[in-house]
Amino acid sequence: MIGFVRGRLAHKEPPWVVIDVGGVGYEIEAPMSTIFRLPDVGKDVQLCTHLVVREDAQTLFGFSTEEERSLFRNLIKVSGVGAKLALTILSGISVDGFRQCVLAEDKAALTRLPGIGRKTAERLILDMRDRIDGAALATGGVAVRPGEPASARADAFNALVSLGYKPGEVQKMLDKVDTDGVDTEDILRSVLRSAAT
Repeated sequence: MIGFVRGRLAHKEPPWVVIDVGGVGYEIEAPMSTIFRLPDVGKDVQLCTHLVVREDAQTLFGFSTEEERSLFRNLIKVSGVGAKLALTILSGISVDGFRQCVLAEDKAALTRLPGIGRKTAERLILDMRDRIDGAALATGGVAVRPGEPASARADAFNALVSLGYKPGEVQKMLDKVDTDGVDTEDILRSVLRSAAT
């Protein structure tokens, strides 16, 4: 997997960009939200990436923030939402705007995005509710960028989700224990001890 690409922005033609990394040009497809944040051609840039491998193609997708990439990865897990539609969603609405639509169950706002009908909007709300709610609460709604330390609470949240707990359930578990100034291991011990009683 290619986690990020850093180099010189060689070409920009939405939705595609080419980044020159040591003489190799990586073609990357990106949402408009990322394209708008890019510097001028010739400047240095770094994008978080996600590689999609299919029988007939390998496509590298790029995002200006970890939060955008995370939403993209969650969107493509929803039945009927492929990479192209996920990019369309990210191009048409901010991560926070999408989160608010899902939490408020605002189908009308989602159906205003190109390619999303009523049934797709309902499926997005149903499938994304726990993922969006938990991710927003775990990071406080702030994107954690590569290289930046995540909070112990966010690390504990991610560990519990990877153990199979649902994000909404994890949030409730974390709310029952003291997480201020405590390291990740102690938070996990407290949460699991509390869950066992």
